[in-house]
Amino acid sequence: MKNGGDFSPAVIDRVATLLDEFRGGAELTLSELSGRTGLPRSSTHRMLSRLVELGWVGRRGRVYGLSRGMFEWGALAQQHDRLHRAAHPILHELHATTGLIVHLAVLEGNDVRYLDKVGYGRLALPSRVGGRQPASRTALGKVLIAHAGVGRAAAYATAAAPASWGTAALPRQEIARIRQQRVAYEREECVAGIACVAAPIGNSRTCVGAVSVTGPVGSVDFVPLARSVRSAAHAIWRDHEEYSPAQRAG
Repeated sequence: MKNGGDFSPAVIDRVATLLDEFRGGAELTLSELSGRTGLPRSSTHRMLSRLVELGWVGRRGRVYGLSRGMFEWGALAQQHDRLHRAAHPILHELHATTGLIVHLAVLEGNDVRYLDKVGYGRLALPSRVGGRQPASRTALGKVLIAHAGVGRAAAYATAAAPASWGTAALPRQEIARIRQQRVAYEREECVAGIACVAAPIGNSRTCVGAVSVTGPVGSVDFVPLARSVRSAAHAIWRDHEEYSPAQRAG
């Protein structure tokens, strides 16, 4: 499953068919999987071996099942979906109020991952739903780093920034200010002529994502927009917790 021909739609369909058999946490033998899917035993064994190597499937004796990593990915996807459902209508309200482009994002490693984007502007932005940007270049990334937990934020502040970041790591003073004010700013650090205001979605102990407004430098008035973005972030957090009452953290 490594050469170019192995990534044909037919192969992907067979892998999906195989993984579907594990729904509900089932553990199945090679013979059972081959019989249920109608795939040749040799092909089934080859795909299972590769899925085990990738960590998507685990093997215990003669039986196979989804790995712990797959369940963790599923939980992460569910969390992101809950955040998106809570945020989407509020993002539209914020866009209608400000007339600016609105983003929803989470922190993944040294990058921000965009979960939603509402609105369009005169200047082209590199952001897209599902896309990534170096965290230290964006207001979204800055606010997510500052609220990622004391240890993780300190690592961003003290470690040398990877060359891909394109800027220095965030100064401790800036991280402290962002945590205190619950807002981060960015002016032409990511795109020339563009400014951004972002706020964290969460409370004093938890941050599940961030929301921002972005537009031409001349259209971004930081002080009033900071109030609007913080208010939107608070509303998203409230609705997010309504989707998951068992995880309400206060």
